[in-house]
Amino acid sequence: MFADISDRTWLWAAAAFYFAGFALGTTAILRQGRPSGSATYALIVLGYALQLAGLGVRGRAVGGCPLGNQFEIFQFTAWSAITLYLVVGVTFRNSLLGYFTSSLAGALTLVSLSIPGWDATQRTHIFGSNPWIELHAALAVFSYGVFGLLALTSILYLLRNYSLKSKHLGGWFSFLPSIRDLDLIGVRLLGAGVVILATSLVVGSFYWLRDTSSVNTAKLLVTVAIWLAYAVALGLRLRGVLLAKRFSLACLALFVAALLSLGPVDKSRHRPVRSTEVVAR
Repeated sequence: MFADISDRTWLWAAAAFYFAGFALGTTAILRQGRPSGSATYALIVLGYALQLAGLGVRGRAVGGCPLGNQFEIFQFTAWSAITLYLVVGVTFRNSLLGYFTSSLAGALTLVSLSIPGWDATQRTHIFGSNPWIELHAALAVFSYGVFGLLALTSILYLLRNYSLKSKHLGGWFSFLPSIRDLDLIGVRLLGAGVVILATSLVVGSFYWLRDTSSVNTAKLLVTVAIWLAYAVALGLRLRGVLLAKRFSLACLALFVAALLSLGPVDKSRHRPVRSTEVVAR
């Protein structure tokens, strides 16, 4: 029975659960002044399981990691952010992180599902028989999920900074982590994202060096530029130059730039293919 359910049906259901977690958290904040941690977490876990099922169905259909178009990239990015939250969120026992993570995942999944053109063409076997290129692509998109969670942590930092300066320490502000913890989370996420994306580039370079004609220059330049921008931000933070509010604003701006780069990257990497490699949706 479940085998007959389409991948998009699974993903629509996942988006619904993510937004249910966001709605529940919003209602709890408005009524009680605090988010509903355990209930929001449960909804996110259910949405995550449904999204994983949908990506699994899509992966079997395309014969590899589903990263063949902008729709799949956005879905994989949302899944990556939730994966990290399920580890980091529990560690720091922060229900507000779940509240914002559900909103990010819900937005990414819903936007990608609502734009048919992003999934108009389903590319199959885009990595051929080379597992290293598939690993390269998966790591690159996973790093975007790390940067997404970093952006959410930056928002929490800005909210905590505002609450301290305005002396609004009660209500739902009291459920924000300390500004020191948020700074620590942000630095660790930034470092992890930079390392993961760098690893992706290194893995890809082993294949590119053997066949430089296969490299799409535009895609390579955009990806390296994103990595370099985040690496510079990390270097400035570790040197004590980019701190506090400026650091959080920079991380938010970089994530917006990273998301905007996905469209040009997806278009630039498409090469002419045989009809057996493309399935019209």
